[in-house]
Amino acid sequence: MQISRYHGLGNDFLIAFAETIPSQAPALARRFCDRSSPWGADGLVFGTPGTQNQYMFSLFNADGGRAEVSGNGLACFGHALAKKLSVDDLSLEVDTTAGPRSIKVDGAANQDQVMATVGMGKPQKGPDFAGLNLDLAGLGGGRMDSIDLGNPHLVIEVDNIDSVDLAQVGPAVEAFFMPTGCNVHIVQAQDANALTMRPWERGVGLTEACGTGATATALVAHRWGLVGGEVAVSMPGGVANITVEGEPTYRCRSTFETTFEVTDG
Repeated sequence: MQISRYHGLGNDFLIAFAETIPSQAPALARRFCDRSSPWGADGLVFGTPGTQNQYMFSLFNADGGRAEVSGNGLACFGHALAKKLSVDDLSLEVDTTAGPRSIKVDGAANQDQVMATVGMGKPQKGPDFAGLNLDLAGLGGGRMDSIDLGNPHLVIEVDNIDSVDLAQVGPAVEAFFMPTGCNVHIVQAQDANALTMRPWERGVGLTEACGTGATATALVAHRWGLVGGEVAVSMPGGVANITVEGEPTYRCRSTFETTFEVTDG
């Protein structure tokens, strides 16, 4: 099986194209995404024939769990398709388990670094967090809200993002949402156009960036009146640009790293 490695702002994915999703896909994700392996990544993506569109995007997180959608994963998937199809400035729609998503890639097919814009779908009501006590996670009484972009997110406002140990806070907060789980993000507003955000991703843990998480954070911050309709979201891996009005879009840089052959047995 041929696998290519891409990352969107450090949020890295292994991408393979196949006629069908292998029956052992969860085990393959755990094997290939393990950071102690020669590969290591946040998720394993399979591109297969779609039903509504030519391609279907299917993501398995590092723990083997199926993820509904991913902003950075889709950006990288669009980049991989541009290379596969040898199409410059690719624009298309792909199927996901959360519904169709648009991807626009700005750059030549042979470029190893491009900009990609992903349509994130219509935001929905997020998971119920009534009864969640942030004191137990060491966050005090911070403002929080939830939203769903095909996958669930909880956004928590903090005064000093650098003082929060998200490796401890993330799993403590996510435990409230088990067994389904939830992506957990902390955010600090910088000004009316900029946010600083750190993600804890369901099925992965700490990541350098999270596209759906950055979009969810921008939408919630806009709901709170902290930012306008165009938002720059700074994450450990870099800055993404979010449009929150209408159907939200997520724009980031996608980088191709390498391609290798692996056995799927």
